[in-house]
Amino acid sequence: MKGSSNRFKEKKKNKKVWLIPLVIAAVILGLIGSYWLYNNWQANKEAQKRQAQAEELLQGYLDALTENDMAKFVTLLSEDSINDVPYNREEIGERYKTIFSGIGAANIENRENELIIDEETDQYKFTYTLAMDTSLGRLEDLKYETTFSEVDDKMFVDWDTSLIFPDMEEGDTIKLSYNEGERGSINDRNGNMLAGNASAWEAGILPSSLGEGDARKSQLSSISENFGVEVSSIEKLLEQSWVTDESFVPIKVVDADNRPELAGVVYRQTESRMYPLGEAAAHLTGYVGEVTAEDIESNPTLQTGDTVGKAGLEAAFDERLRGIKGGQIYIETEAGENKKVLVESEKKDGENIRLTIDMDLQKEMYDQLQGEPGAAVVMAPDSGELLVAASSPSYDPQLFVEGISNEQYQKYTEDEDSPFLARYAQRYAPGSTFKILTSMIGLDLGITSPDKTHRIEGLEWQPNDNSFGDHKITRVSDAVTEVNLQAAITYSDNIYFAMEALEMGEKDFVEKLSQFPFGANMNLPFSMQPAQISNDGTLNRPTLLADTAYGQGELLMSPIHQISFYSAVVNKGAMTFPQLELEGKVNQLSPVSEESAQLIKKDLVAAVKDADGTAHAFSSLPFTVGAKTGTAEVSEDGENVTNGFVYAFDADDNDFTFMGFLEGKGSGDVVDRFLPVLSDLKVTE
Repeated sequence: MKGSSNRFKEKKKNKKVWLIPLVIAAVILGLIGSYWLYNNWQANKEAQKRQAQAEELLQGYLDALTENDMAKFVTLLSEDSINDVPYNREEIGERYKTIFSGIGAANIENRENELIIDEETDQYKFTYTLAMDTSLGRLEDLKYETTFSEVDDKMFVDWDTSLIFPDMEEGDTIKLSYNEGERGSINDRNGNMLAGNASAWEAGILPSSLGEGDARKSQLSSISENFGVEVSSIEKLLEQSWVTDESFVPIKVVDADNRPELAGVVYRQTESRMYPLGEAAAHLTGYVGEVTAEDIESNPTLQTGDTVGKAGLEAAFDERLRGIKGGQIYIETEAGENKKVLVESEKKDGENIRLTIDMDLQKEMYDQLQGEPGAAVVMAPDSGELLVAASSPSYDPQLFVEGISNEQYQKYTEDEDSPFLARYAQRYAPGSTFKILTSMIGLDLGITSPDKTHRIEGLEWQPNDNSFGDHKITRVSDAVTEVNLQAAITYSDNIYFAMEALEMGEKDFVEKLSQFPFGANMNLPFSMQPAQISNDGTLNRPTLLADTAYGQGELLMSPIHQISFYSAVVNKGAMTFPQLELEGKVNQLSPVSEESAQLIKKDLVAAVKDADGTAHAFSSLPFTVGAKTGTAEVSEDGENVTNGFVYAFDADDNDFTFMGFLEGKGSGDVVDRFLPVLSDLKVTE
């Protein structure tokens, strides 16, 4: 038994000895596995970090490119790739800027991109596709490919010339050749040109004929004096890079009868923008001019030398008038060969725009203003077509095309009568013409009626409740004591309308006034602030309510607002919005009832026929006219001045409505001024 026990102990001991290598092996394998797992984890971590770095570089590169941020762009390029091209970083950035600005590149867009790693070289490469606008149209599907280099754990983009445009090689350049589409014309309703292209004479300098030294200075001084162009401006023209001794250097478009014989000056026929009505339609047409750096910055598709609208309808309709350039953007080799066309388009002439304006009437009404501050507007009340929109004083748009001198421009800007101001679109207190609206609103509310009278004595009035303080309403005539609606319109009685508005009350009066488009855009292609009832839209003071009823207070309307709002009186309660383009859609709303409009129309006709009516002079016309005058008092520099208005319409056939306005005058002056030409507004068969 004892021997058996020893054998068992020996066997157990041998078994323990045999297990030790297994444990050691397991530990070793565990350590090896852990090491492998750690290395694998570490490698994955490094790969992820490297991938993130590559993706960040890719995104930064594309952002800088699409945002045209060349300062950032060039910092992302690898040093080795730059050493392989004949440009430093700054020169690469400048090359991009020069090429992109030269073709009008804008709205650069990254369409798609892919980042991959080459398993053989362990190097990242990526592809991307760009699209961009150019001065000749949209350039699509520009496909690029490049690689990344790694230096000291940092990544950079490998650059070469093909990254400007695909297929571009060292020595190649990008060229743009184009033809301008002819600028469209602005015509009147009968097809007569208000702004368009016509043959003209252009004065230019032949540098070789200027001489040198004192002789050159003397000739330049003489040229400057004759053409109103400063010597410094002429010198800049002569310093342009393309100018040679035998170049024709244009300085100004001139009239055919203004071509003085001057040493160094030659003339040639050219085509220029012309404005046949000149000052008579300048505020409407505006003028064109050469693009500025600011123009190109806001619209990169423009090129130096392009012509754009600078003011008036030339500016408002510029895109339609300018048309589309035609030509090619292409890669040219160092040998001057056309290697590849990037984009090509055919030129398209600009659109001819036809206005509602009648050229003859526009000229006639402008002349009738006689250079005094004022405006004349004529509208077809059923369609809203503006036949005349004249403002005085005015300016000569041709001067801006030919090259206005500083002296001429300063004369305009210093003129206290503001010749650049389009008075037909400027807001004023309308005065008593506004009683047209007050009357119709009062009738609609049931406050005003033809038979109702107010007993008014004297020329001044205020209510007995002390709500006016020291404020008093005045009227022009006290010939009538028992004042009804017809008498109030005929004599333009401010007190009557103030009384009526106070009875209507602020809430109802403002609510009915708001049926008219106060505060609304009239959708005309020129700048005009909305009409306003008051500064804050309320009439919450009795004095303000009363004053507004007869066209004073804080009420502001342009002559175009007035003629449009008042059209309700001749359109059976339908107000017609104005329009300036022929064959536009008629736009109306109905702020008052037909019954009220018809009644006030009849009263306005009667006011003209009445010998005591403020517009009685119009009764001499060979057709029936209804009218309402208005004289608004305004404070300027501490003094009260008056502005005169008259609204008139053809009561027989509704052929026209007319709004005349003179600053610093009374309504009687306006009636007298336009009486001689009002009959010309009547349509004759």
